[in-house]
Amino acid sequence: MFQNLRNTYNQFPRTYWVVAGTHFIDVIGNTLLMPFFALYVTQKFGVGMTQAGIILATNSVAGMVGSTIGGAMADRFGRRGIILFGLVVSALSGLTLGFVNKFYMFYGLSVFVGLMSSASQPAHQAMIADILPADKRAEGFGMMRVISNFAWIIGPTIGGFLAAYNFLYLFLSDAVISIVTALLVFRLLPETKPQPKDKTEHETLWQTLGGYRVALADRPYLAFIFASILMILVYQQMYSSLSVYLRDVHNVDPQFYGLIMSSSAITVVLFQFGVTRIIKRYPPFLMMAAATFFYMIGFTMYGFVATIPLFIIAMVIITIGEMIGMPTSNVLAAHFAPEEMRARYMAVFGLTWTVPSMIGPWAAGLVFDNYNPNYVWYIGGVLCVVAIMAFYFLHIRLGAKEKFQRAEVQVAGD
Repeated sequence: MFQNLRNTYNQFPRTYWVVAGTHFIDVIGNTLLMPFFALYVTQKFGVGMTQAGIILATNSVAGMVGSTIGGAMADRFGRRGIILFGLVVSALSGLTLGFVNKFYMFYGLSVFVGLMSSASQPAHQAMIADILPADKRAEGFGMMRVISNFAWIIGPTIGGFLAAYNFLYLFLSDAVISIVTALLVFRLLPETKPQPKDKTEHETLWQTLGGYRVALADRPYLAFIFASILMILVYQQMYSSLSVYLRDVHNVDPQFYGLIMSSSAITVVLFQFGVTRIIKRYPPFLMMAAATFFYMIGFTMYGFVATIPLFIIAMVIITIGEMIGMPTSNVLAAHFAPEEMRARYMAVFGLTWTVPSMIGPWAAGLVFDNYNPNYVWYIGGVLCVVAIMAFYFLHIRLGAKEKFQRAEVQVAGD
């Protein structure tokens, strides 16, 4: 076992492990708070899921703007400074949000937090792609999933107990962890941005932002983004609507919800690295379709089952899809991107998360508050079917291209 761990460690450069370690600490802070955010809003301010969904949607709209600016800044000035900026803002916003008592003020702060804290996301993804060669990215992103889910084992479990006692401790803990992570990044993490070519070395800031036109004119890439948005629109319900659904429909308290989420994390920790080594042998767009199929089964189950063991089984099925889809989607986004525009392409890839965050919680809230809450999961199943068809279409159109072929074929052609 220890020999396998050593071999795994030696396969990746030291800088990658610094990124992974700081990411692990930061995710603990995020997962202390994120799964319980909708619970906090509905409980503290006495509002319905529709209002909570609007809060999450405005945060996501602002996050899309922040990510767009951050991606351009990371391509122009480097990754490290943008990541530090995001961590510091996350700490300050966590402290502020925890003490707000007026719902209208929460709206304004949500916009500010989304704008500032999302700026570092493209830089983080681009940094991983900078560090790793193309043939190691699938395993590298897969390992990041393992590391993130180690944090998911810790974060929601502790967060569930803190939430049952006092929600304020969630915000305080997240702020402290963000500051600790920022100090470690400042001390240990070097810059990884590739050396710019002559034609980009003297770009103005406006030209750098204008570079998004290239990504937005890349029709195959936009088709991939569209299919991913449909998939993530369903997947993100586990971080927003699911906690409220289980509480209001099945009387599941926060501690048990934390355990359900932790079951996903444990599954990833045990099986992600092995799954990643398997899936890289197969066409990536077909793997995205397979991931969405598991989402369809797992999320639809929540509309039919009514016991905690079955909730956990549904979550494990969803997690199988997550283990297939998450590293594959990151690798596909990196392969679409020209090297000098990597962070900007990753920022556009961020639409696959921000658009569902804008639409999903609000739409689910409308269903929860006006119709049968189970309809959320039935609609999710239908969306997954459409996404499966879209990924299969992309496989037919793009699968023969060298950069989208399975790892062995690509290596053989190098």
